[in-house]
Amino acid sequence: MCDPRYFEVSYVINPWMAGNQGLENKELAAKQWKNLHDILSSKASIKLIEPVAGLPDMVFTANGGFVCRDHEVIVSSFRYPERQGESSYFSQFFENSGYRIRRLNSDIKFEGAGDALYDSNGRVWIGYGHRSDAQALDEIATILQAQVNGLTLVAPRWYHLDTAFCPLVNGYVLAYEQAFTSQSVNIIKNKFNDRVIWVSDEDANNFACNAVNIGSDIILNKASDELKVALSKHNFSIIEVDVSEFMKAGGACKCLTLEL
Repeated sequence: MCDPRYFEVSYVINPWMAGNQGLENKELAAKQWKNLHDILSSKASIKLIEPVAGLPDMVFTANGGFVCRDHEVIVSSFRYPERQGESSYFSQFFENSGYRIRRLNSDIKFEGAGDALYDSNGRVWIGYGHRSDAQALDEIATILQAQVNGLTLVAPRWYHLDTAFCPLVNGYVLAYEQAFTSQSVNIIKNKFNDRVIWVSDEDANNFACNAVNIGSDIILNKASDELKVALSKHNFSIIEVDVSEFMKAGGACKCLTLEL
């Protein structure tokens, strides 16, 4: 995680930011982040990367890289210039933490664990279409020496895979159908079968899929009563953590974390 010392909405690189420039409440953002940090630290070990002035989105550490098996990390190559300065700081953090650094070809855009996720069966899922390039799939498959599953993102508000697709323990996944092409929806259905938990428009707009799953706990911004019931049927417990200030920049609980 990265504390939100320099967090602000100072530019627009996704639809959530539009109209929110300068409207963030930094004091409230700090309180919301600390609340999330405290809840997560009671369930997992937390490492912090030092924030950098002029890089307000560095707080969204999920995009810093994709941490793979065998203590390797594929560092990100950000699409927008506003975030490209983050890469060197994340790379240094990974190196200092003992990870082997891997990079894709310099002309390929890839935004880390925002668009690359493991499911509980060890399968790799890559989202592309907005931030990450389709060409990343083959390169990542080569690095991992494993098959990867590609999903095409089509809805601008769900610009990273982790805003619309959240693998859970025991083979489940939370997903928002409207974020994907029909072909990608079919892939999700075929791979997860009856373990797909589709979320409503309301829950998707509250970034319910941008959740952190630790054991049976699902930490997310907000969930409808219907989603709470659906998850409880599969023995999940929801912990709601208000991160509304960060949603002004297009991120919620999962975006604010990177699993190491």
